Formats: sequence, C-alpha cells, structure tokens
Amino acid sequence: MSPVLRTALWLVRFDFRRYLVGALLWLPVHVIPLASGLVLQRLFDEISGQRVAGMEAVLWLCAAFVGVEIARGLVIVVAWTYGVYWWMAAATLLRADVLRSIMTARGPAAARLPHSSGESVSRLRDDVADVVDFTDESVTLAGTTLFAAAALTIMAAVDPVITLVLVLPMIAIGVLTRLMRHTIRRLHQRARELGAAVTAYVGEVFGGVLALKTAGAEAAALERLRAHNRRRRRAEVRDRMATDLLGAATATTVELGVGLVLLLAAPAMRSGEFTVGDLALFTTYIGWLTGLPRSIGVILSRLPQAAVATERLAHLMRPGERPGTGAEVWIHHDAPPIEPPPVHPDPLDVLEARGLSARHPGGGGVNGIDLRIERGSFTVVTGAVGSGKTTLLRALLGLLPLEEGTIWWNGVRVADPGTFLVPGRAAYAGQVPRLFSETLRENLRLGLPAGDDELREALRLAAFEADLAELPGGLDTVVGPRGVRLSGGQVQRATAARALVRTPDLLVVDDLSSALDVETERLLWKRIAGHGTVLVVSHRQAALERADQVVVLDRGRVAGRGPLGELLEGCPEMRRLWSAELVAEAGERAGE
Repeated sequence: MSPVLRTALWLVRFDFRRYLVGALLWLPVHVIPLASGLVLQRLFDEISGQRVAGMEAVLWLCAAFVGVEIARGLVIVVAWTYGVYWWMAAATLLRADVLRSIMTARGPAAARLPHSSGESVSRLRDDVADVVDFTDESVTLAGTTLFAAAALTIMAAVDPVITLVLVLPMIAIGVLTRLMRHTIRRLHQRARELGAAVTAYVGEVFGGVLALKTAGAEAAALERLRAHNRRRRRAEVRDRMATDLLGAATATTVELGVGLVLLLAAPAMRSGEFTVGDLALFTTYIGWLTGLPRSIGVILSRLPQAAVATERLAHLMRPGERPGTGAEVWIHHDAPPIEPPPVHPDPLDVLEARGLSARHPGGGGVNGIDLRIERGSFTVVTGAVGSGKTTLLRALLGLLPLEEGTIWWNGVRVADPGTFLVPGRAAYAGQVPRLFSETLRENLRLGLPAGDDELREALRLAAFEADLAELPGGLDTVVGPRGVRLSGGQVQRATAARALVRTPDLLVVDDLSSALDVETERLLWKRIAGHGTVLVVSHRQAALERADQVVVLDRGRVAGRGPLGELLEGCPEMRRLWSAELVAEAGERAGE
C-alpha cells in the first residue's frame, strides 16, 4: 500500500465513529436527488397529460419536490457542522504526528528540518490540508458512486440504450484524469515548493526588520519578495490550470449528455415510448451523474497532490518513518498532566566521546575528537571562530548526525545521543538564545511542572535575581517575541536558568556570557561551576580560569588539552587565544 493511502486510512481510523457518522450524514446529500428526479418525472407526466390525476396531484407533487430540496439543504447544514470537526481533528492529529517525530524520534532533528522555519510552517499548514482533503474526498466518492449506481439502474429500466451512451463520456473523463496524473503531481510539487519559499522569506523579513532598516535595504527586500511571488504565481497558475482543465472537461459531459439525450430521445418520444417525464428524469440525473466522474477526477488529481504532501511531511520525520505512525492527541478529554523528567537510575560518573567526527550544515566540522568529562568537573572548549566548538557540542548531544565516533555514558555506549542526553541527564543552553512571547515563568518551565521556588533558585544560579527584582511583573513579565523586552545578557541568563531548572546531571552551555559585564560574568561562572558537571564553550577569561580542563580546538581538531596553566606553557594556539582575549577584555573595561 502506498504511503499516502496508508496515511489516509490512519486518519479514518483514529476517530472512526465520527468519520462514519459524518459519512452517513453526507450520503443523503448525494442520494436525495434520486427522489427529486422521480418526483419531476411524475410531475411532468401529469402536466403533459401522460397521466391523469388532476390538479390536486400536481400541487402535491410540487410540494413534494420543494420538501425534498428543503430536506437536502438541512442535511447539508448538519453535515457541514459535524464534518468540520472531524477535518480539524484529523489535521491536528497529522501535525501532532510530525511534531512527535521531530521532538522524540531517534536521530538528529536538525538534519531533517528545512533551512527556515517558514518552510516548516508551510508544510504543517498546506501539506497537511492536502492529505486531509484527499481523505475527506472519499466520502464524496462513496456518495456519488451510490447515486450513480441507483440512477443508472432507474434510467436503464426506462431506456437502456440512452443510458449506455451517457456512460461513454464519463469513461473518457476517467481516462483523461489518469493521463494527467503525473503532470498534476509535478506542477503541484513545484507550486508547493515556491509557496513555501515565499512563507520562509516573509518570516526572515519580519525577523530582520531592524537590519533591513539600518542598511537601507527596504526596497531591495520588497523587490526580492515580489520576485518570489512572481515565481509562485506562475507555478500556482499552472497547477490550477491543470486541475481546472479536468473540472472543465467533466462539466462538459453535462452539456454533451443533455445533447445526446435530446438526439436519441426524439424518435422515442414521437412514438410515445419515451415520455416528457422520462426526459425530465434523464436531464435531472445527467447533472448529478457527472458528480461521479468529477469526484473520481478530484480523487485522482488530489492523489498526486497528497502524495507530494506526504513525502514533504515525511522529510521532517525520522528516515524510514511516514505520517501515520502514531501520535497521541486528546480531542474528547483533557490531556494527562505533564510529568517531570524521570530520575535516571544511572547518574553521571563519566561521559566520553571517542573519535567524534561531524559536519556542520553550513560548512566546517570536527574530526576525531576525544573528550572525557568526569562528574563534578568544569570543562571549557575554546578555539578561534570556525574551529568547530558549537559543532562538537551539538554532535555530542545528538543534535547533528555523527559521521564517525562513539559516545559512552558510565562505560555504556549511547546508541542514540539525541534521545538519551535529554533532561534530566543533560540540558543545553544554546549559542543563540530562544525565548517565546510568553511570561518569564512559562519560558523557564516550557511545560515542566516546576514551582516558583525552583524557578527562583534557577534564576539565582544564573545570576538573574537582581534583574528579576527590577522586572515590572517579576516572573509574570511577558518577555516579547524572542525576548525583545530583555537585554542580551538577560536573555542569555534566562536561557541558562531554563536549563538549570531541569536539574541535569550535565549542563552544556554554548558561549553564554558574551553579552555580560565582567562582574556579572564572574558571578555566573562561580555559581554554575559549583552546581554540578558543566561543559562550556567559551573564550572568556573568567570561564577559562575556573576550568578543571580546557580543550583547545583548531580547525576541527584538538590542539591542546589540560589545565589552563599547562596549556599556556605548551600550546601555542592557547597562548594566542589568551593574549587576544586579554586585549579584548581590557578594551571592554576601558569602554565601560
């Protein structure tokens, strides 16, 4: 079974009762026109004199026709109201499944994510809609098939020859749809890619508004956006034209069918074998019968679109995993409370990396790195810009794929660092701090059921208690998108506090103190160093002087390892870095 069909079946099964009830509500919408045609047949026969039942019967038939149409309209309203719930729930389930894989599946998520967050948003919005729409269309296909089977049976009982001729254009539409399937898939994939590029660029523009304004690049940015939109518009037009071509060809079968009925029915009507009521029945059913090839056309056109969408969503997931593997959502009741990180039975004694090699997506990397971190130690990784410091940390934590090497926790090999080195074994404060437009409390918790006392203690360890006292709302202060209402140093320390509140065995920090003054920096390292086992990327004097072990990287390889004093005597690269840092910090003090 193809991945897209397997995903569609999964969406049907997750809440089969609601899907089935929705389908049973929609089926009458397609079947009720059978009654309309039969009423019109009887009505026109009465009016034309084929039957003699009087004016009262004609009025009753008119009332019956109106009643049937009103009933159909009411059923449509109920079906829409009920069916939208299933559609939204199915879309939520599919998004949750993709996010589950990004967050928890084995292997580094960074290798699967697109180059921009806008591209990911586009996939979770547009591609999910394509898959759910394809699944939802199965109800329409079932309804039109049921109507067609009953209508053709009724029509064949009236005149089998005319009925057979009407089926031929529908077969032609099915063949045309099949022939255009690959073209539609190609055009839709191109349209989705260019649409995602626009979304990604808009996100980058909003994120870099200040940079654009200070560079005077507003006009250039708008022109780039127009160019993206022109390419997307051309692709969307081609995609829409291919899909509308099928719709137009299907609609043409209505006029063609009416013409064939008139041509073939004329002789039979002259002989009295084909009544005016029969003509009304056939012309009524012809319009509804085109719903079947139209529905088949929609299914066949959406199948390649859904296949493209499923493939794009699968690229966000672990290799070999497809949407529909399984995710938990709580639609009918509240989700269970979030549990704190489990207490692991094997607290850290020694973490080792042997022969570690990894590549950064932007270029550069590390080669053959050996690293040993003992419990309670303070280890600093330093080196020039581009030497591989951040790459080493991310590879160690499983955020980047390893090309070579192994990682060992207390002498046991770690098969998948990305799912093993998580709170409470390890916590990471990254080089680029990430805060959300929520309160400081929620930014520290991120779902962790931690009390205010725990949060305040984490903030104290991050040397943030004085800043907290000055915030207007304390822990309830909304920090704004990406923490714009805080200073750069406050954002860095809040990120460190978020890692500390998870009480990890190993705290991993990447260039945390670059925006801090000298005294705050020294206080921060003093408190963090006394908290537990710490692995730090830093070139700052305060961190290097406190380190039990300094690892010097140069172009992705270890240039020296040991206490700071020994490295200053025997490692030329360390002496060069130390001299440059002393000059830089002296300049900072002079500028204060």
